[in-house]
Amino acid sequence: MMKKLLIICFIFFASCSSKVDKNQLHLLNGYWEIKEVTFKDGAKKEYSINSTVDYIKLDSLTGFRKKVVPKFNGTFETSNDAEPFHIRISNDSIFMSYTNNSNTWEEVLTKLTEDSFSVKNREGLTYEYNRFEPINITP
Repeated sequence: MMKKLLIICFIFFASCSSKVDKNQLHLLNGYWEIKEVTFKDGAKKEYSINSTVDYIKLDSLTGFRKKVVPKFNGTFETSNDAEPFHIRISNDSIFMSYTNNSNTWEEVLTKLTEDSFSVKNREGLTYEYNRFEPINITP
């Protein structure tokens, strides 16, 4: 009886683990702020206030990511710097692959919902983001 219960529990928890589906990738579009970083040893660094926000634009499997500074009137200050990336799908995992003049790296997309996403890099750091909610203070 106990063995059957353990098997049922294992199947239940295995089915609850959510993989990111490629049909969800459009959810990456928009403004995101970092919530926390989890280090390889399990230590966490939380970000309660962010002076910059990441803007992500994805079209098909190609996109870019750039830092923007939110303003109190609901607009953003931005520069022309953007980090291009492409989506690579391998073994049921979705990777955000970046290449610039000096470096190449990938992050695996571990979670993606309408309100949050997480990526993990090869050093074992996990970055968690929440959808940015602008503060609009108009006189």
